[in-house]
Amino acid sequence: MKNPVLDQLIQLRRQIHQHPEISGEEVNTAAAVVTFFKDLKYSHIETQVGGTGVLVTFDSGKAGKSLLFRAELDGLPIQEEGDLHYKSVDEGKGHQCGHDGHLTILAGVGAWLSENPPKRGKVHLIFQPAEENGEGAKAVMNDERFKGLKFDEVYALHNLPGYPLGQIVVKENSFTAAVNSIIIKIKGKTSHAAEPEKGLNPSLAVAEILNGLETFQNNNPELTDFRLITPVYVTMGSQDYGISAGDAEIHLTLRSWTNDGLADLERSVIQLAEEVCKKHHLIFDHEFLAHFYANENDQLCVDAVRNSAESAALDILEQSFPFKWGEDFGIMTTEFKGCMFGLGSGEDQPALHNPDYDFPDELIPKGIAIFTSLIKNQLK
Repeated sequence: MKNPVLDQLIQLRRQIHQHPEISGEEVNTAAAVVTFFKDLKYSHIETQVGGTGVLVTFDSGKAGKSLLFRAELDGLPIQEEGDLHYKSVDEGKGHQCGHDGHLTILAGVGAWLSENPPKRGKVHLIFQPAEENGEGAKAVMNDERFKGLKFDEVYALHNLPGYPLGQIVVKENSFTAAVNSIIIKIKGKTSHAAEPEKGLNPSLAVAEILNGLETFQNNNPELTDFRLITPVYVTMGSQDYGISAGDAEIHLTLRSWTNDGLADLERSVIQLAEEVCKKHHLIFDHEFLAHFYANENDQLCVDAVRNSAESAALDILEQSFPFKWGEDFGIMTTEFKGCMFGLGSGEDQPALHNPDYDFPDELIPKGIAIFTSLIKNQLK
């Protein structure tokens, strides 16, 4: 890649890093992407896709495969630490997942396609909003302009701290976990704290449910029936010492390697909570939020990534089991053949979502290289 273009991309990433926008609020981030493309050659551009998303299309006008590449626009509700000169200027917001780097890589792919348009088929670049809360990919797929498109293959990458810079990490089948968050809602009846017998205090039910959840745990990532339940928040009653509590909530995240495994786990948790609440004469309800489908990688698409990594002279690591975190690209792999893969961002990098994480600029050309290699190989 020519140095002036790389310099422009680094400037774009640092601009986005300095002005992060969290899920659903990525108006200025999307505008920066559109501005980057204004002097480039492309076939079509759509804005406000699934909210703030930007879809750029390069169409050869000739028969061939239709490929989709995705990057994310949103940052995190995290206070950045450190002393970068382009440190986030927005209190409590930061790009500690590296989405600023992902979108910069995809912008670089757009710059390359502007100079090297596909000779057959189509390439679509989707800059997607709201990945972090699990709503963005779903919203994009529900957008009528997107629903009218068909893709033969879909691809996305995620940077991976702890892996050598530029290493390509691949795995067939599940690449990331299926994840859902659930709120267990318990309603009893308040009473005077001196007379708890005249009310329905949910404390014993809360304890019983939390204890019972342990029977479903199988937190061994090397096993195919991996299951993980993490209590993230528990609340009960109020800080009024004359009142015996009458309601409670238990907030959990549930994880499994497959979408079917997650559905089984959800049913088990709900059944346990229902039975315990019934036993204690309490009213049970629940709510799901932040659902991430497992990224189910197609074998042929994984092979395409392997071949393209070799073409781009990038090292390849075969991952033996999936990553525990959720990624909403998974919903796209339920409808289209695709592959999410990892891109090592350095062995000494802080972990994702750490307040001092910063996407390394040296990774930008490597990310562009793997995507452009995929385009060249798949549209021969």
